Amino acid sequence: MSRGRVGVLVPPANPAAEPELARLLGSRADMHVSRFPVRPGYSLAERLEMYNAALPDMIRSFGGLRLDALVMACSGSRYLIGPEQDRYRCEELSKEFGVPFASATLATWEAFEHVGTHDFILVSPYQPWLTELAERFWAEAGLSVTKVVPVFAKGRTSPYDVTPAELVRQVEEADLPHDAVVLFSGTGMATLPALGSLGTGNDRILLTSNLCSAWWALSQATGQPLTLSRVPHRRAAQRQHS
Repeated sequence: MSRGRVGVLVPPANPAAEPELARLLGSRADMHVSRFPVRPGYSLAERLEMYNAALPDMIRSFGGLRLDALVMACSGSRYLIGPEQDRYRCEELSKEFGVPFASATLATWEAFEHVGTHDFILVSPYQPWLTELAERFWAEAGLSVTKVVPVFAKGRTSPYDVTPAELVRQVEEADLPHDAVVLFSGTGMATLPALGSLGTGNDRILLTSNLCSAWWALSQATGQPLTLSRVPHRRAAQRQHS
């Protein structure tokens, strides 16, 4: 089977999306990356809005490179616009550029539909206002956030700086049900190293923004439906099987 090509759009300082997606895509697809422009002097909300506005130009930055799927590795920017606008804009970009396109949030929404769940626990490294927007986003998508677990980096809100050890400790302290569905939101927070510990000895379904993005992209790039299964997370998160 030939390898697919997946394009990934990444915020400029995101440290986790590329290594995690490369690991998750594995030998089935090559990854090609373009980073959003640096926008100094703007607030986080303003930068997130700029990411949404820049999408057509970002897709054009791949030039004539043939891609089988394209993913926007950013969740926060889509929490600003809501799920229906997110889906609509992704569909329009797919049509305009002739390549399947999804944001991390749309890929996650489709992953929830795939596993057949409506209730989940949200693990959020965001500032409180963005966490509130995330809750609203998923409620408008017909899903129910039953609990929010905020996570911090050395006591402060900084998604890119949360270590796997900090993530594991804070989630374990939240004492989640053994059969919970858990979403770790944010493509810039390192999550894969934490899933082994958090998924051992229980029946939880652990989803992450990067895991869902890779699952969606591989389904598009290979033309084969992939299953998000319940196998132990120590064998590479929730493995994606054909």
